[in-house]
Amino acid sequence: MKILTIVGARPQFVKAAVVSRAIRENDHMSEVMLHTGQHFDADMSAIFFNELGIPEPAHHLHIHGGSHGDMTGRMLAALEPVLMTERPHWVVVFGDTNSTLAGALAAAKLNIPIAHVEAGLRSYNRNMPEEINRVVTDHVSTLHLCPTQTAVANLAKEGIRENVHDVGDVMYDASLFALKQLPRTSIVHDLKLQPGKYAVATVHRAENTDDPIKLKSIINYLVECGREAPIVLPLHPRTRRAAERSEISLKGLLVIEPLGYLDMAWLLSGACGVYTDSGGLQKEAYFHRVPCVTLRSETEWVETIGHGWNRLWSQQHYLPRREISEYGDGRAGQKIIDLLKKT
Repeated sequence: MKILTIVGARPQFVKAAVVSRAIRENDHMSEVMLHTGQHFDADMSAIFFNELGIPEPAHHLHIHGGSHGDMTGRMLAALEPVLMTERPHWVVVFGDTNSTLAGALAAAKLNIPIAHVEAGLRSYNRNMPEEINRVVTDHVSTLHLCPTQTAVANLAKEGIRENVHDVGDVMYDASLFALKQLPRTSIVHDLKLQPGKYAVATVHRAENTDDPIKLKSIINYLVECGREAPIVLPLHPRTRRAAERSEISLKGLLVIEPLGYLDMAWLLSGACGVYTDSGGLQKEAYFHRVPCVTLRSETEWVETIGHGWNRLWSQQHYLPRREISEYGDGRAGQKIIDLLKKT
């Protein structure tokens, strides 16, 4: 069985690493990795492939930049001939990026079965490009690999009930792999931080970076929060450009270059708090049992709010804190492979 895996952005590299390891452990499956190029530089791409042991992409489309429509269109045009040549048994896509949507549409038009990892997530904010990507991808997918029962219920509301499975969260698998099998990094020492006495922030969503007023408000909020404990901000290239363009000062934050997965994991493990607009980081904060503040007006990971580990930045208090059982048992990767074999 040939699996063609489509990735393009750094969160997808981490998720794909989990599934790719499971594929390599199966004698009856092979994988063809395709990188769209959505995240393309060393800090945003190559370091993840190197650290997580992801196979070198057999195909690299080198597509990045431009508007959402332009980028997605170019990806769609470039993906079609690759899929026609490879003719995989399955196309596997992850999450909610333009690469996800383009991969799903290209496969659907060629009648190639699609497996969507992280199916069923909903923020119910159609102003977010990611929400459109999630909804459309789910409605053309063959196999829906959900991280939680909430995601299963979301799909049922939209009439999607066949080939829907709660496999757990591949990011939980990835976190366990990073913490148990890979050596500690020196990132906390290098930044002269004291464990438990600093926080971590990330800002990258277009809804925040493309609105100068909103971005300035978020940065001011982080600077104010940083008076209690220093905040480390690995700066996304898009955010850097937006801040420079709008002359928004980042003074008061410990700004560093984007980090690889392992450095970020160990930075999170020693933090006292997380501030982020990233869906993945909200969960990773929980995996490390670090309280999180989401820099958005909603979240697709509603269980982190309901269990008291996360709150929206517009809220003042957390709900009572409880453990979250929905993310599975750390075997999501193997469950995905088992379903690909029998569906």
